[in-house]
Amino acid sequence: MNNQELELKDIQKVLILGAGTLGLRVGLQSAISGFNTTIYDIDERAFEAAKKVHAKILHGLMKEGKIDQKESEAIINRITWTKDAEEAAKDADFVNESVTENAGIKKAVWKQFGELCPDHTLFTTNTSYLLPSYFAEDSGRPALFCSFHFHDVFWANVVDIMPHEGTAEWVTPFLYEMAYKLNQIPVFVKKESNGYIFNHMLGALLGSAFQLVTTGVASIQDVDCSWMGNFKMPSGPFGIMDSIGLETVYHVTKNTGGPGSDRTIAFLKPYLDTGKLGIKTGEGFYKYPNPEYQQEDFLLKK
Repeated sequence: MNNQELELKDIQKVLILGAGTLGLRVGLQSAISGFNTTIYDIDERAFEAAKKVHAKILHGLMKEGKIDQKESEAIINRITWTKDAEEAAKDADFVNESVTENAGIKKAVWKQFGELCPDHTLFTTNTSYLLPSYFAEDSGRPALFCSFHFHDVFWANVVDIMPHEGTAEWVTPFLYEMAYKLNQIPVFVKKESNGYIFNHMLGALLGSAFQLVTTGVASIQDVDCSWMGNFKMPSGPFGIMDSIGLETVYHVTKNTGGPGSDRTIAFLKPYLDTGKLGIKTGEGFYKYPNPEYQQEDFLLKK
């Protein structure tokens, strides 16, 4: 095993595993930051959806004057899309994984890419609630494995750095540099904790929202209305979950358990069974692209 300490200048190719809601955003930010970026997924349909989101984000950045047309084209040209695992892994220097929030799937992915990637490749996971120690050994290089967890990337640009006990000491300061390069605000999680910092707090909010709805205390709309009206926020707990993705919420709930989790799982399952996964599928708790909570009279009509 190569224990070479990487520096930022050594990162020539970034590999993103998973072209879903978060993976596509991390991949785009990587390309914006100047890295040649490969985005890997097993479902080619995910690429088309991701490219549409990329175009929308880049259009917004041009409208804000942050980039011009020439820069937008250069960013797109720095991104490679592939279903070929060997091609994806070849010459990868830095990997960030955003596959389904399922321990079995993640372990299989890390075993596969641990065998395919060069010895020096630094492995990072974007898991929302699972711990890096769950997969570090599967990667075959636990010392080069760490959580590097993004949020929205562009609006909520915080990234959690959470090593496990076996992570090499140099990895944390390196990830601080990588975070700044990717225009993120790094926060350090001193010991492994399900949910990092923000997700730990968010989990309490979402759990309370589910409890209110699944026990018949209030409707989805009234829970969101209460949150939005009191805190002057653009969306409430259920709108937030639509942006996260309901399959992620479902898997996190199954993995973490806790009071009321059985009710929450039963409540979510019909949404998953009918493909209503949130914003990315056009419908979740609300219908998109013009959800009810964004209408001018959402709060007033209550």
